[in-house]
Amino acid sequence: MLILCDHAQNRIPDGYHDLGLRHEDLHRHMAVDLGAEGVAEMLATMVGAPAVLSRFSRLLIDPNRGLDDPTLIMQLSDGLMVPGNVGLSAEQMEARLDQFYRPYHAAVERAVDAGIAAGKPPVIVSIHSFTQAWKGKPRPWAAAVLWDKDPRMPVPLIEALRTIPDVEIGDNEPYSGQLKGDTLYRHATSRGLAHALIEVRQDLILSEEGQGIWAAHLARTIADVLNAAPGLHTIEHHGSNTGLCKAKDDANG
Repeated sequence: MLILCDHAQNRIPDGYHDLGLRHEDLHRHMAVDLGAEGVAEMLATMVGAPAVLSRFSRLLIDPNRGLDDPTLIMQLSDGLMVPGNVGLSAEQMEARLDQFYRPYHAAVERAVDAGIAAGKPPVIVSIHSFTQAWKGKPRPWAAAVLWDKDPRMPVPLIEALRTIPDVEIGDNEPYSGQLKGDTLYRHATSRGLAHALIEVRQDLILSEEGQGIWAAHLARTIADVLNAAPGLHTIEHHGSNTGLCKAKDDANG
């Protein structure tokens, strides 16, 4: 397995002056997936898998977006203008690609290549988190699995997660897994590797205790899925899965 966390930290180097935002703004979902870093690190330790985590805020540049995606560098996020992202020159955008985006994806690619070279194509699991409410409406899901074309990992994983007592598990809720050019499309879908993106609701993983609980849930269910389906470690290319995934207007996970 390979564990990823695209939005692990809210770090912005000094030279960027917090992009003109207040300190408290950097502790919102617009800047970081709260709790995801701890879950990813604990999960990697529990299952004995390597992990690649970002070390920069998604506000600088979002590694979970394709290069042609207009939300790659957000000028307006969660209803708030990001002054440091307005009016960037081509040179400034290229500098962010070189400093943050490309090194992250190069690290993921090296990890994937190492597994394939060793004869063990990795199953890739990406950890994210989502807010407990959207526009004042509570979200009922404790966690969700996002996916697009390849059902090998997400379908049995959703079934396994639904064995956790007293929780609701979303299937492409509250976001859609159909985002061409995102991290999993680039490193898993296009390379035929089994994969899934797991979102956990932020209020459940803000504390270290909560992160440990959910890392343990994920470690158990993922192990069950992998043990039951050894074919997940093969390379398979899947065609369009139109109709199985529900597009979401707020697909900003």
